[in-house]
Amino acid sequence: MKIFARSISIIALTLGAFSVQAEVAVITNHAAAAAPTQAEVANIFLGKDKSLTGIDQEGWNPVKEHFYTTVTSKNESQLKSYWSGLIFTGKGQPPASLAGDAAVVAQVASDPNTIGYVDSAAVTDAVKVLFTLP
Repeated sequence: MKIFARSISIIALTLGAFSVQAEVAVITNHAAAAAPTQAEVANIFLGKDKSLTGIDQEGWNPVKEHFYTTVTSKNESQLKSYWSGLIFTGKGQPPASLAGDAAVVAQVASDPNTIGYVDSAAVTDAVKVLFTLP
């Protein structure tokens, strides 16, 4: 019985570790003119608002998944389908993507017309946090 209980505890701890999501910070340059709302950020990353240039994360990682499912209510397949339709009709292109949090922070810090999202642990003083997604 002790072995069974110990096995259940180990499985529960392991599953719990995989379900923890990183806190995502939506960032912009300190010199950005305005601070967009979460709805405006969704429109920027869906190509509906051109006031700022969205900088995306490369690939599909936990930070990107949390950002898109929370801010735009789209999962990976829905997002791919959305952009496929816009690209096919010539109505839009997805945001440029960079590999990793550090690259996104560096790009946003160097261009006041950009906005991005990163793991909140990757935020530096070089950028301004608009809001975080727990």
